[in-house]
Amino acid sequence: MQKYLLIAIGGSLGAIARYWVGLAVADRMGTKFPYGTLVINITACLIIGFSLVFLGRRAELNPAWRFMIPIGFIGAYSTFSTFEWETFTTIQTGAFFLAALYVVLSFFLGLIAVWCGALLARVVS
Repeated sequence: MQKYLLIAIGGSLGAIARYWVGLAVADRMGTKFPYGTLVINITACLIIGFSLVFLGRRAELNPAWRFMIPIGFIGAYSTFSTFEWETFTTIQTGAFFLAALYVVLSFFLGLIAVWCGALLARVVS
């Protein structure tokens, strides 16, 4: 039960950080381009790369950090970083075709899903 609480705490902090960073970047750079989301996605990639390697090398650290930071905080801050991490680890194993397939399918199927969701919303509203 403790791990769920840690994930929830990290997730709450990640959601607040996402809102704050997005707002701060939009205030400085405007909204004609999604600068806020770009900054969030790139910083999430930096944080997940650092935290997963750092925590993986530090067995003496409390496992709670693994629930709170990569799962909770980063999960709420941006799932793009998880996508990038999974692509990165797939490439590291030498499975270049699978990594490319994952990227292409994620992009195109995600775009189609957004389109279908928008169409569905127009139909029901």
